[in-house]
Amino acid sequence: MAEDETDEVPKLPPDARLESLDQRLDRITRRDADKAKAESDASSSAGRLVVSQLVGGPMGGAIVGWLLDRWLGTAPWLMLGVMFIGFAGGLINAVRISGKQAGADRPQE
Repeated sequence: MAEDETDEVPKLPPDARLESLDQRLDRITRRDADKAKAESDASSSAGRLVVSQLVGGPMGGAIVGWLLDRWLGTAPWLMLGVMFIGFAGGLINAVRISGKQAGADRPQE
């Protein structure tokens, strides 16, 4: 062996096709990451909306019913009735929101 030989491989000139491929892969990776973040944000906000409907419906109904009971002197019947109506409305809205979210998650054909 000669003394000036080394185990290093000489650097090859950069290939324009490889650079172009790297750039396209980076663009696709960023686009996919942005899309996943947007989908995550949408599902998170839809989940908060569903919870607010399930909590707010009965709570609002209970407050309105309590006020009506105090005004009409029918305690606790109007409070219970309007609270259950609020729960039913909140449940219907939650199902509606979940259905819209599920429709948005389906792949387009």
